Amino acid sequence: MGDWWYQNIYEPGKLPLLLALASFVLTFVITRVITRLIRAGKGPFGNVTTGGVHIHHVIPGVILTVVGGFGSVAGGGHGFGSGACAVLFGMGVGLVLDEFALILHLDDVYWSEQGRQSVEVVAVTAALVGLVLLGFLPFGVNDLSENELQDRGAAISSVVGNFLIALLALSKGKTRLAIFGVIVPLIALIGAIRLARPGSPWAKRFYRRRPRARARSSLRAYRHDRRWSGPRRRLEDWIGGRPDPTPKSGATPRP
Repeated sequence: MGDWWYQNIYEPGKLPLLLALASFVLTFVITRVITRLIRAGKGPFGNVTTGGVHIHHVIPGVILTVVGGFGSVAGGGHGFGSGACAVLFGMGVGLVLDEFALILHLDDVYWSEQGRQSVEVVAVTAALVGLVLLGFLPFGVNDLSENELQDRGAAISSVVGNFLIALLALSKGKTRLAIFGVIVPLIALIGAIRLARPGSPWAKRFYRRRPRARARSSLRAYRHDRRWSGPRRRLEDWIGGRPDPTPKSGATPRP
């Protein structure tokens, strides 16, 4: 275990990244526990207000992100200070992304259906950082040999090719596959060779005069959503809490 830690975490300089990821996930979990307790009216916690203005936790999140980010850059990535700044940065990102939906919609949608976007963004972010921590690099750079890395033409061709594959998957409406495909190109390749989702730019451009392709695309999307939407919603409810059954007409005070 000690050899693995030294070779894969300490020697490559990934300890700050590990600290940032751990603090990010832990902060998100603690924040969700507290907000769910406040929502249920349990525990000693309550909303933070000043001068009649509700202070969302994205505000301290932004402050921690700025302090941790600039501190980490100034520290040069080494020593106790760099590790401490990585923890602050992870905490700040956890608080900010927990209210990603609020930033996106410019409205307090924390306990609405739109609020599920925050949970999904946090899960995707944690997974991507985890892959980088395990040694994966964007666009398959980690798969290049030493000779290929020294050959700039081969390296650039590989990066551009993987980027185009991820872009193709994105144009087909495979957003999650495209995002993860940036780190693991094989995932993007799966999205690139499969049928495009209805309404995607690829479907609008190339399926317009192909009714059979449109029908197959719609049927496959329906089956996929029917199979996975239920389990995904239950998982999101378990992680972030179940949204309000009916949309609120106005903003609801909450953390």
